[in-house]
Amino acid sequence: MSLFEHAEKKRGPLADRMRPRTLGEVVGQRHLVGPGKLLRRIIAGDSLSSMILWGPPGTGKTTLANVIANETKARFVHFSAVLGGVAELRKIVAAAREQRAMYSRPTLLFVDEIHRFNKSQQDALLPHVEDGTVTLIGATTENPSFAVNAALLSRARVFRLESLTAEDLVVVLKHALSDPRGLGDAPRVAEEGALETIAEAARGDARQALGVLELVASQSGPTLRLEDVAAASAERPLLYDKSGEEHFNVISALIKSMRGSDPDAAIYWMMRMVEAGDDPRYVLRRMIIFASEDIGNADPRALQLAMSADQAFHRLGMPEALFAMAQCCVYLSCAPKSNASYRAFTQAREAIREHGALPVPMHLRNAPVAAMKEWGYGAGYRYPHDEGGFAAGASYLPERLGKKRFYIPTDNGLESRIKTWMERVREKPTSSESE
Repeated sequence: MSLFEHAEKKRGPLADRMRPRTLGEVVGQRHLVGPGKLLRRIIAGDSLSSMILWGPPGTGKTTLANVIANETKARFVHFSAVLGGVAELRKIVAAAREQRAMYSRPTLLFVDEIHRFNKSQQDALLPHVEDGTVTLIGATTENPSFAVNAALLSRARVFRLESLTAEDLVVVLKHALSDPRGLGDAPRVAEEGALETIAEAARGDARQALGVLELVASQSGPTLRLEDVAAASAERPLLYDKSGEEHFNVISALIKSMRGSDPDAAIYWMMRMVEAGDDPRYVLRRMIIFASEDIGNADPRALQLAMSADQAFHRLGMPEALFAMAQCCVYLSCAPKSNASYRAFTQAREAIREHGALPVPMHLRNAPVAAMKEWGYGAGYRYPHDEGGFAAGASYLPERLGKKRFYIPTDNGLESRIKTWMERVREKPTSSESE
């Protein structure tokens, strides 16, 4: 590196200057690079294979890729899935093939934001990953199962990186204050609690934490004041992608919390979605579905309330509609649960798919004309109102299905009364049976 390049590097962002160069400098990710862990053993044994590094922003995916290159002495090539194209990929592959043939030197191809790789890029890269011309290291914040081509994914091992803890981030910040690469060339101290405040506000993102530290240091003297840190660590947007994995993780948590009858967790997850800017109509739609799928006849009012909350949203808009949304979320969580209606229609659908269009029993058929009556249409039909409200023992299913039961009420909520009534309807003997 020239003196000019060194000076430019020194003026670069603090997060870039403080990027670890060896495994010993890596903070966090102990499940991957801690003593005896798999990735550390792979790096130490120089037995690298293609891999995907998956984790939230600021957890060290790019850093780990650079560390791997340094530790293994491999040739490292950085490729952006956003900015690069197939033509550039071909040049990289050609150079990698030459390096391997002439110098026996492997090439690590680091693809940043690999979830943005289009199909042509993946198709162009796949054979060269397969034959070992390049060893792929992909970095993504999205679930690779959804974001990466299955053929490419099958040739790579996925390593999941976790958000750094507040304690990890404090270590990173202290190192930045003392290291000459960071802020250590000018003596600085932090007031009690200042670094902890930065670490908590960064929510596991080392890049964010170092950015705040650099901002405060540039505006203060030798002492980093807690007041300045608090101002610089003002509210930041929630980590959330309305079309990505985190969206589906949070809605899954909301549904499972309501199903588990935990109103506290349910309202938390609902507000996580609202605060992150998710569409309230989507949240309401899922609550309407839940009211029928998971509560059903255990409390029919649940569906009414969910529909009313949806109507309130369209009438009031946000934020006033939050009152109705919160009321609905809490009610659905506390209501008795039954998926009997859901199971009934799924089992009925399975019976239809298995048996096809079974004929309607003669006694249930419509007989609008005399000829049909002569053919036996409607013969033997019993009118329930003439028998006290129900025709005990009557069969309404196709003969082939017999007395198959699709809807089996539970003992929860109102459905327990429905169960008692249905037992009476189904089990009361007919007059011929009692004789």
